[in-house]
Amino acid sequence: MKARIATLLLASGLTLASAAHAFEPNKPSCIAPAKPGGGFDLTCRILSTGFAKAGITKIPMAVTFMPGGVGAVAYNYINATDPDDPNKLVAFSSGSLLNIAQGKFGRNLDENDARWVGTAGVDYGAIMVRADAPWNTLGELVDAIKKDPSKFVLGAGGGVGSQDWMKAAILMKSSGVDPKKMRYVAYEGGGEALAALLGGHIKVYPGDVGEMKGLVESGKVKVLAIMSPERLKGEFSNYPTAIEQGYDAEWTIIRGYYLGPKVSDEAYNYWSDQFQKAYNDPAFEKTVVDQNLVPFNMSGKTLDSYIKERVGYMRGLAKEAGLIN
Repeated sequence: MKARIATLLLASGLTLASAAHAFEPNKPSCIAPAKPGGGFDLTCRILSTGFAKAGITKIPMAVTFMPGGVGAVAYNYINATDPDDPNKLVAFSSGSLLNIAQGKFGRNLDENDARWVGTAGVDYGAIMVRADAPWNTLGELVDAIKKDPSKFVLGAGGGVGSQDWMKAAILMKSSGVDPKKMRYVAYEGGGEALAALLGGHIKVYPGDVGEMKGLVESGKVKVLAIMSPERLKGEFSNYPTAIEQGYDAEWTIIRGYYLGPKVSDEAYNYWSDQFQKAYNDPAFEKTVVDQNLVPFNMSGKTLDSYIKERVGYMRGLAKEAGLIN
């Protein structure tokens, strides 16, 4: 009898212990590291709206804003103030990762100072020229550039070291042209860069897949290559990749979320599981596609490893381009 009671007490204790360690969010929120209306806002809305439509979270997820440094302010805040808060997910982008790789988030902070937990989706770089441009393939454009790089002005919505600059640099490097010698003009945003392309002020616009559909349909531009690892599906399947045309020019623009570096394994695994549930729900996928992103389903440790490898790759590119030592 005593043994049976002891067994019951032990089982009860284990149950209570399991319950004590089980995590459930009580005030879930997504921090968008920018002002309302931008890409980070979009990323958080995908999480809050997509999870709600898929029935993932019982409690509505709030969206708050913390602008500064393409995510630098939020990254520093989480590390300094709430490194173990399991209710705060923070949006990030490839621009954030690129700045981390270049040490712009702080000398003492790198890719190991967050727990990368889930993705919203991806976009990809796209090499665009005017519709009446004489080049119909990436090879034709590259051949023309090689003859006299000084005649070719590339431009996009970002300064030296930005994602858009990096796309142009990768294109040059894959073409055998020293990226340091390329003529690049930085604009305030993609809209200004596109206007410059249509006005003949630049010849090549390394934009994004998400913005090219309307441009192509308008008959104003043509896409010579998509900078994805492999050819995309669906409506983008007719566009060849740079890789399949023989150029090692890939640029994946990822959007996702991280937790503080000291968040418990229980909470981290909980959120990772929620992302996996969302990826299997058509309502979440539709939310992603409606925002002109390509579904890219990765969470938990797999994503954590991917992000750290990605930042290492970006750090190497930045060193080759002379942006960092």
